[in-house]
Amino acid sequence: MDFNMKKLASDAGIFFTRAVQFTEEKFGQAEKTELDAHFENLLARADSTKNWTEKILRQTEVLLQPNPSARVEEFLYEKLDRKVPSRVTNGELLAQYMAEAASELGPTTPYGKTLLKVAEAEKQLGAAERDFIHTASVSFLTPLRNFLEGDWKTISKERRLLQNRRLDLDACKARLKKAKAAEAKATLWNDEVDKAEQELRVAQTEFDRQAEVTRLLLEGISSTHVNHLRCLHEFVKSQTTYYAQCYRHMLDLQKQLGSSQGTIFPGTFVGTTEPASPPLSSTSPTTAAATMPVVPSVASLAPPGEASLCLEEVAPPASGTRKARVLYDYEAADSSELALLADELITVYSLPGMDPDWLIGERGNKKGKVPVTYLELLS
Repeated sequence: MDFNMKKLASDAGIFFTRAVQFTEEKFGQAEKTELDAHFENLLARADSTKNWTEKILRQTEVLLQPNPSARVEEFLYEKLDRKVPSRVTNGELLAQYMAEAASELGPTTPYGKTLLKVAEAEKQLGAAERDFIHTASVSFLTPLRNFLEGDWKTISKERRLLQNRRLDLDACKARLKKAKAAEAKATLWNDEVDKAEQELRVAQTEFDRQAEVTRLLLEGISSTHVNHLRCLHEFVKSQTTYYAQCYRHMLDLQKQLGSSQGTIFPGTFVGTTEPASPPLSSTSPTTAAATMPVVPSVASLAPPGEASLCLEEVAPPASGTRKARVLYDYEAADSSELALLADELITVYSLPGMDPDWLIGERGNKKGKVPVTYLELLS
């Protein structure tokens, strides 16, 4: 009982001494031990790392889960150390609605069939999104959280201890200074000076030891950067995989819809029977088509009601064509299109009234429509 009371009294005395030292420093009435420039740089870099890690973590959470209520729910489950329940993605929910609509409106009608095809694609997109969220959470978010909740808490704790050791050190320096000033007036203060000097030596030793511990932890931020760099690469890899899967699913969907569109809209002219994939070169489809020479003739267009061009009648002028390199293979959907092989060179030009996503391509004595985004136009 007495021991505990003495300890509480001692702790209260230390806290009061630190508070007095801190207040006098703020008012410029006491000297303060300054850390060296290298140590200050380590502190600044650690603070910057912590602040940016928090911002990146929060925004990545928003990217993966835009719904704030869902994020709060996931946070509570995590704090309670319980498994987060599986949640249907927006794509999967849309797929469910489309499938139900097709069932009610007629799955054998053109609209119903298309709804079912799109529903299947949206379901695949939802599954890809779910995999991406899981992979990104494990490989990117979890390491960032571990740093903030583990390493950074340790660093903060040691920094607080260092601050306390510095306050103790400066308080000892102030007491020694007062003792020496009193000693100059009376010889009775010799014991007080010796005591103050002994306390100062102990405080200096504890401060130096704590400064070294804190310095080592701060220098470990470099290893944190290396770890976060590796996690960032994993995040980009998972995001790349996700978008590649989405692209493949949508490309397959467009091919399915394009192959059936001719039977649904038999009077359609050009540019809808095969999807135009995202451009792989720096030239956008619209810009590329706008710079293509146009054959000054409309007689070559198909008469109304026909689904294909009269390709045999197309005769481009010698000065009205350009060369293009094929970026990747393309399978012709019908006889009006030209099949392509990656890396081959073909001649291309446009016709008045054509869809800007398509051009006429020629290879030897063969010609047909080709999608612009499968090509790299050469000067």
